[in-house]
Amino acid sequence: MTPAEIRDEILDILSEIAPDEDLTDLDDAKSFREQMELDSMDFLDIVMELRKRHRVQIPEDEYGNLASMSSTVQYLEPKMRDIVAA
Repeated sequence: MTPAEIRDEILDILSEIAPDEDLTDLDDAKSFREQMELDSMDFLDIVMELRKRHRVQIPEDEYGNLASMSSTVQYLEPKMRDIVAA
């Protein structure tokens, strides 16, 4: 997957987890928690959804890499490079 495809996938996951959030003005550099009403369970749902959809394993000590859109895409790019977007 390309960085753009990974970003789209994260947006799709966020829209399912937080359907009332407006994601159109999401700032990729700011943390998700600064911009959205996400709690720790929502964050865990993101991790679980990535595992379910793409079999991407994210160790708990690396969750901090998923703080913002830009850090999430950067972290996931090597893990998802060989995954074909659906």
